[in-house]
Amino acid sequence: MTRPGGITVERLDGPAAEKAAGDFALVYADAFAEPPYCETEDDVVATFRRFRSQTRKRTFRAALARTADGTAVGMAYGYPLGPRTGWWDSLTRPVSDEMRREDGHRTFGLMELAVRPPWRGHGIAHRLHGTLLDGVEAERVLLNARPDAEAAQAAYRSWGYLKTGEAIPWDGAALHDVMVLDLSRPPA
Repeated sequence: MTRPGGITVERLDGPAAEKAAGDFALVYADAFAEPPYCETEDDVVATFRRFRSQTRKRTFRAALARTADGTAVGMAYGYPLGPRTGWWDSLTRPVSDEMRREDGHRTFGLMELAVRPPWRGHGIAHRLHGTLLDGVEAERVLLNARPDAEAAQAAYRSWGYLKTGEAIPWDGAALHDVMVLDLSRPPA
């Protein structure tokens, strides 16, 4: 779908996203190189090792934003969480068993959402988010966001996400807010 300004946002399945892995990596490296993330080249390599295995999940979906000349400027991706997900295990304070319950359909895990710095502030992240979630048949969306990523936090809150807890999602990671968007409620 093309919008004013020549930015196109396209939804991709796993195989198509894997073919476009270089575009996803470009966006990721550019968007997360700056504070508070300060991702290194090694971090990008590690993320895209996981990305390749994630794209092989049958339920994986992604969205990619490009300029009219095909330059990748934003991306988002995720998939429904299965019953054995470890997502809830990294919380600093446990949540109820009912909150943790996953069945492969209940919760869509938003793994990454990013827009390259020169293209921020034009609604691209919101379009990526909408395109990614369009047609998702889940009760809720779950994501981790750094508390010091103020623009991302503000966007997620404006879209209806609520903080559910805090987590250290992997060894050596900074503290992240765990945020949930209830899809069963109409947007505010």
